[in-house]
Amino acid sequence: MGFLDSYKHLEKLCGEVLNDDRRISAYIDEMLNTPNGSFYVKSWNEDLNNLKHYRWVRNKIAHDPECTEQNMCDPEDELWLDEFYSRIMNQTDPLSLYRQATLARTHDKFASKSVQITNTRTQSSRHEKTAHKNVGCATYAIISLLIIAGIVLLTRFI
Repeated sequence: MGFLDSYKHLEKLCGEVLNDDRRISAYIDEMLNTPNGSFYVKSWNEDLNNLKHYRWVRNKIAHDPECTEQNMCDPEDELWLDEFYSRIMNQTDPLSLYRQATLARTHDKFASKSVQITNTRTQSSRHEKTAHKNVGCATYAIISLLIIAGIVLLTRFI
């Protein structure tokens, strides 16, 4: 296929996936603006550096008359671009893996919070029942004391 053909193929896909006319540059920008990408995706930095390098190579070939595929590219470059294309299609590219990892982490946090909320509600309802019992007993005791005090006062005046 050739380096430029593989690059154009990948570029078209990046534009479609990101819905951005800047295509590979948009993919690179998305990676640059993603917090902690290398924390979630092992190949993050290597992929980012390769994408930047291949964009630079493509620009040199397109704009510098002395640069050609033959003197700028190795067969491995074309293979990497084709493999990265496949990774995007299979959702194993860096941005897809990042989304999957952060969604899983968000889901885990949500599930954990849900359990905590349930436990808190259970504890709250226990405390509420105990509190209602305590309030009921205290109210009963105060009313009883008032009645006794009233009876004592009445018997003094009689």
